[in-house]
Order: sequence, then C-alpha cells, then structure tokens
Amino acid sequence: MVSIEIAEQDTKATPPGPGDRMPTGRDLGVRSAVVAPNGAAATAHPLATQTALDVLKSGGSAVDAAIAANAMLGLVEPTGNGIGGDLFAIVWDPETQQLYGYNGSGRSAKGATLAEMQAKADEFMDGEEIPPFGAAPVTVPGTVEGWFTLHERFGKKPMADNLKPAITYAREGAPIPEVISYYWSFGPKRFEPAYESGMLEEYENARKTYFSPAPIEGSLFRNPDLADTLSQIAEGGRDAFYKGSLAHRMNDYFERIDGFLTYDDFASHTGEWVEPVCVTYRANYKVCELPPNTQGIAALQMLQMLERFDLRSMGFGSADSIMAQVEAKRLAFADRAAGYADPEYSGIEPEVFIRPGYNAERAGQIDLAKAMAPPAPGFAEADAKLKDGDTTYLTVTDKNGMMVSLIQSNYRGMGSGLVADGMGFMFQDRGQLFSLDPDHPNVWEPGKRPFHTIIPAFAFKKDMPGCQVRAEPIEQACPFEPWLSFGLMGGGMQPQGHVQVILNLVDYDMGLQEAGDTARWEHTGGCEPTNDLTGDTCETDMGIVHLESGIPPKTRAELEARGHTVDCCKANAGGYQAIMRDFESGAWIAATEMRKDGSADGY
Repeated sequence: MVSIEIAEQDTKATPPGPGDRMPTGRDLGVRSAVVAPNGAAATAHPLATQTALDVLKSGGSAVDAAIAANAMLGLVEPTGNGIGGDLFAIVWDPETQQLYGYNGSGRSAKGATLAEMQAKADEFMDGEEIPPFGAAPVTVPGTVEGWFTLHERFGKKPMADNLKPAITYAREGAPIPEVISYYWSFGPKRFEPAYESGMLEEYENARKTYFSPAPIEGSLFRNPDLADTLSQIAEGGRDAFYKGSLAHRMNDYFERIDGFLTYDDFASHTGEWVEPVCVTYRANYKVCELPPNTQGIAALQMLQMLERFDLRSMGFGSADSIMAQVEAKRLAFADRAAGYADPEYSGIEPEVFIRPGYNAERAGQIDLAKAMAPPAPGFAEADAKLKDGDTTYLTVTDKNGMMVSLIQSNYRGMGSGLVADGMGFMFQDRGQLFSLDPDHPNVWEPGKRPFHTIIPAFAFKKDMPGCQVRAEPIEQACPFEPWLSFGLMGGGMQPQGHVQVILNLVDYDMGLQEAGDTARWEHTGGCEPTNDLTGDTCETDMGIVHLESGIPPKTRAELEARGHTVDCCKANAGGYQAIMRDFESGAWIAATEMRKDGSADGY
C-alpha cells in the first residue's frame, strides 16, 4: 500500500516531458545544428531565415541577406524590432581580412532639455527615471541609416531588391508564430494604461496598426502602411527617411502630440563605423564586442575574470561554476553602471575596462564559498573622468566567407507606443536608458546617444592543429581565424548570455546548437547606468540569481547557502542565434534558439 501511494504521489508531482533524442553525445541539446556548404542564416522567424537564403542564392552578399532578413523581422516580429529602432553590426570581410563594427544608435532630441525630462519623470515615475512610454524616451531611429551604410560598403544587390520581400508580405500577409504572438498580446496591457494616465500622448495609430485585433498564432498579419514606408525607402534611399517626405511626416507627428524630436534631429542623424574591442580567452580564442555606448565590454570583462577558474573541472551547471560566473557578472556590471556611456560625451575610453591585469585583479574579490557584498566600480578612483562627465538578433554567412552579426531593437517590448500617422512602425523607447543624475556620464543631454543593451558578438579561433601543418614557416603558425558569429538578445541578459555561450563551447566542449539549448542563468539587480552615480539605493542591492529548470536543484541549494537569493525557474534566457565555421570541411554550422520561433538553415 505504501509503495502504491508513493508511486501515485510521484506521478502527480512529475508532469509529462519531451521525448528522448538519439545518443549522439550531445546530451543537453534538443535538436541538431544545421550544416551548409555555401551560406547560412539564423534568425528569430523562419520567414526571415528563408528570405536571407533567397537573397544569398540570387547572388547577394551576407550583408544584403541580413538587411532583407532584418526588414522582414520588422514586419513579423515588431515585438522586438523595426525601423523605429537602432541597429548594431559586426562584419567579417574576407576580401580585406578585417573585422568591422557599426554603431547605428540614434540621439536624443537636440531641442529638449534635462529639465523637461526630469519634469516627465516627476509626473509619471516619482522623479526616478524617464518614462518608458510616450515621446520622452524616443530617440532618432538609426536602423535605416545602418542598412544603407552597411550596403554601401558590402552590398551587391540593389536595396530595392533587398526590401522587396518585406514589402510584398506586408501587403499580402505574413505568418505569425506561437511565441511572437504571445509577446504581441502584452502590447495593449502596457500601452492602454500608459495612454489613460497621460504618459502616452497618442495611441490610436498603434491600436490601428497592431491591435485591431492583435494577431494570434497562425494568423496572417498585414501592414500596408509599413509596405508604403519601405517602398519609399527602397525608391528614395536613406534621404527619403531622414530628409524627405517621411522625415517631414515624423516631424509633423511629434509636433502634433507635443513631442520632442524635430525634422532637424532626423536630418542630422549619422551612424558610425567603430573598432570592435577584443580579448583573448584560454589562449586559443579571441572574443569581440562593440565598445560603449553598448554593454559589450561587460562580456569581455567577465571572460577575463573567469580565466583564473578551472571551469571545466567544476563542470557545467555546478554551484562553483555558476558562482564564479555570477560574481564576475556582478563585478563587471558595477563598472557598467558607472562608466558605460556615449564616449563622445563621457570621454571614457573602452580600453580602461579591459586593460592588462585589471579584471584579473578584480576577480581576486571572488570567493566561491560566499557571495560578495555589492561591489563598487573598480576604476572610480583611478579615472576621474567618470565623475566629470526586446530586440532581435540575426546572423548570416555567405559562400565567400563574409560573416554578419547584426542586432536591432525598439528596446522594451514593441517600443514607445507611438506610431506616426500612416507609417506602420513604432518608435523606440531607448532614451529611457539615460540617467537623470547630472553627474553621471550617461546623463540625458541633447543630441546624445543613450546607453545601449543590444550587442552583436564575434569570435576568432586558432585552427589547431591544422594551421601548424599549413603554416610556412612554422613560426607563423596559428593566427586567429574568423570562427563564430553569434548573439543572444534579452536586455541585461545579453553579455551574461554571450559569456555562457563561449564557456559552453570552449570550457564544456558543447556543440553549437547544444551550447544554446542548455539551461541558462541570469543575475538581475544591483546598479544600472540609469541610476544615480552615487548614493542610490541600488548600491546595497545583492540582486537575484534566476535559474532555468535545467540547473540541478543541488546547485540551487548551494547558491542559496553561499548567500545568493535564487529564483527558479523564470530566467530571462534571451534569444540565441549563431553560425560557426568548421575549419576542417569549410562548411557553416548554424544554430537557433529553441525557446522561441526562430530557425537556422543553409544551402
């Protein structure tokens, strides 16, 4: 009788689970990676992936394909991106054998003031931060400029051809899958209260464009206004958006709702080519991110700190391994909170955060047996300048060896809630990531770029041992070769996710798909670049370690015993896409996020 009761209890406690995969050795993966000899794409929607491959097959470069996929994602995944947002990219160019970085973030309104932003904060956010909805957090959208800048250097096909698939589907209807429709359903729940409170100045355009009704899984979404806007961009180029009739329409809209952006803000927008910042990891790998105003440097800081730990011996998912990673994150994010900002205004060089020995010294504070007290920035006394002063990711590779790592976002959810008259896209709310503290390097200023969470990533690898055989003379053996284009969307999760992917591949010998399928952790809390520089209550916040259900219960208990507050199982796992070069065969290996709707494919 006792055994029967126990069996009945176990049956009730354990829900049904997924099926079992073949015993290939990739025990933590849920599907196989894609292998393709010519080109590959990995995006957050199958139609965007298919669009990218169609462009590649018709003679387009990886940049052409990435632009076409990004335009399609703005239609089918407006929950995270669109031409109302910003864009960042890293491109490996096989012809010049160089890695290029592009920062396509927009700036705040040049005619507004910090006092006006503080007044909005006082009215709607208890004075603490810029409101998340309405005109106050809107910065100039940088995506369209980014497309054309990338295309001028690396494109092969006419831009009109690259935008045609998105235009066609916007008129005829695009399929909306399960997870995107789930996120889409949250839009009215956020925007309607903001409109009723007065924070969101205008909502009818957004309601008409996206929520009449909101699409559900399996429905076809049409956006003829977006089709018209993209058609004008295809015909008139970037100037149609920033200086032509579309710019005047955006100006008129913000004037009508008593917003802040003007025609001059759009007409004066420029992105910029930037030098990616790279660090070596475990000698044979080099990981690259974009410098501030992004948060990419945080991933590099974490990797430098983690080199002192034998993570392989600790084992994936162990308490020691996650403890080391979480504590490294907390140290890196303390620097992030105090010093990551638009370098044109802050005067802070990104190299200060990864200078030789700095992060190794910081890592000396990590005690695997006990969570440290909330850490202070490591450079505040050494660098006086600091006191003076939902997203989509995709990657595409082509038969010539070009690799594109591109990320694009409206920031939180669908963005600000504002849709200009007849334009079919929502403006981003990225400006909420400014601080209101006049002493902070990330303080709101006119014509300034806010701190950005979105980061593409790239990695090189020494082709061991093959390069030793090929190299003549042997002294030139094993340079770093382009290996991995990858990213993981999800706000503050992004650098944490980048690090976990690299550790999974390098320290835990996982396959590319498996490296994304495994359970992740995320630490939240502590200070952010939006907080006051000093004296903020965040300085005493230990934060919370969020774990996915695949992290063993023993690990959860150990982390709690060592002083962390642990939450299971609601981690913001982000959204992963990656393409890797197989050095032996020359083929592309592509992987996608199993938690969402995306797909990886190739030809």
